[in-house]
Amino acid sequence: MFIQTESTPNPATLKFLPGREVMGEGAVADFPTHQAAQRSPLARALFETAGVSRVFFGSDFISVTKSDGDWKHLKPAILGAIMEHFTRGLPLIEEGAPETDEAVCDDDDSEIVLQIKDLIETRVRPAVAQDGGDIIFKGFDDKTGIVFLHMRGSCAGCPSSTMTLRNGIENMLRHYIPEVSAVEAV
Repeated sequence: MFIQTESTPNPATLKFLPGREVMGEGAVADFPTHQAAQRSPLARALFETAGVSRVFFGSDFISVTKSDGDWKHLKPAILGAIMEHFTRGLPLIEEGAPETDEAVCDDDDSEIVLQIKDLIETRVRPAVAQDGGDIIFKGFDDKTGIVFLHMRGSCAGCPSSTMTLRNGIENMLRHYIPEVSAVEAV
């Protein structure tokens, strides 16, 4: 098994590509703490590496965020944990379905909210996944025009996430949907 690594815009996060499906198309799982990782054998194993502070599973990648330490010391242990997990054929998530927290279309959604969700799903999420993260629609205030988004994976705590929100996502949403005035992270 050969596992590739890619850097992300967040210097504290590396993206690991095991060359096989991790969560599957459209599914994600975020483990912001060791406690949250208890439902996943792989996430638990990764958190056993000193310095690991967050684990995120995407469709075909695993993002690992460090709290301290040097990647040259952390990377071998992380690669070993990922390789052992997949070669042993352990389940990714032990019980129940993974949390997906995706922007699901609701019959009560306004036309504007449906347009926002569609743009996030088709244009924003795939681009953010390239950097080892994910972004979830959390709401739209039709009085102020503010869109609320939740950033996960390598995007959570990334120094460039504010620029991504303002210069990328906000500008795109405002271009296609004039009712949008701003984008805020929650």
